[in-house]
Amino acid sequence: MKPIPSLDLSPVERLRLVMTHLRDPDGGCPWDIEQSFETIAPYTIEEAYEVADAITEGDMPHLEEELGDLLLQVIYHTQIGQEAGHFDFDSVAHAITEKMIRRHPHVFGSADVADAKTQTLNWESQKAEERARKALKNNVRESALDGVSSAFPALMRAVKLQKRAGRVGFDWPEVDQVFDKLEEEIAEVQAELKDNLKERDPNRIEDEIGDLLFVCVNLARKLDVDPESALRRCNRKFETRFRAMETMLKDETKRSMEQTALEELEELWQRAKKFDKA
Repeated sequence: MKPIPSLDLSPVERLRLVMTHLRDPDGGCPWDIEQSFETIAPYTIEEAYEVADAITEGDMPHLEEELGDLLLQVIYHTQIGQEAGHFDFDSVAHAITEKMIRRHPHVFGSADVADAKTQTLNWESQKAEERARKALKNNVRESALDGVSSAFPALMRAVKLQKRAGRVGFDWPEVDQVFDKLEEEIAEVQAELKDNLKERDPNRIEDEIGDLLFVCVNLARKLDVDPESALRRCNRKFETRFRAMETMLKDETKRSMEQTALEELEELWQRAKKFDKA
């Protein structure tokens, strides 16, 4: 049995010690001992989304809990890194601290920044310099798209790729041009479906749907809308309306969705939409 870490320790040190005990081959938790960077990564992503959801809901007690869960993921990864001799919690904290100091010369130095927009430009410039140094160090050709992780969710990665391309001039200057492209991509999806009525090639259809979604992301970006947040809001709205439909149908007719004609379901949907405006 492992001793419970002392309350005399700082909260972070106490959490780190808990993780050390959990990962200890001698008396630790079998499940925790078996984990690796790769097996823990999906949980890290999941916890980040849980944090975002708590923020959206404005639930501060829940946010506090989810931030703790996310912090645990950092502790987990740094413990694995320490065991392998790659890094530890302190080296990770030191690296990010130095990066923040380096990227904020207007706070920790003599540089002058007029406003948030200027700071954003300076920030991106510094990151570009860091990517250039990294490319040179690794002896690879530098690209404006360097550093856009393939592990990002698809919508997020699409936004980042488009922003990077836009910074070097590859972007539509007017939003109307994006609408034109959107209509073009919709027409291409329709043409693909029409041309493949008998034997549809799923790969070609997926390509066309991907192109359509990419342009939708571009439209959102042009309108300063985060497509991930917009889709999450839409999901919540759909769920609320759908649950309202189920309730009305059950209360008024005692029937299930499967037992109801599509026309009647559409009427219920229109009624459920009114609750959004109530």
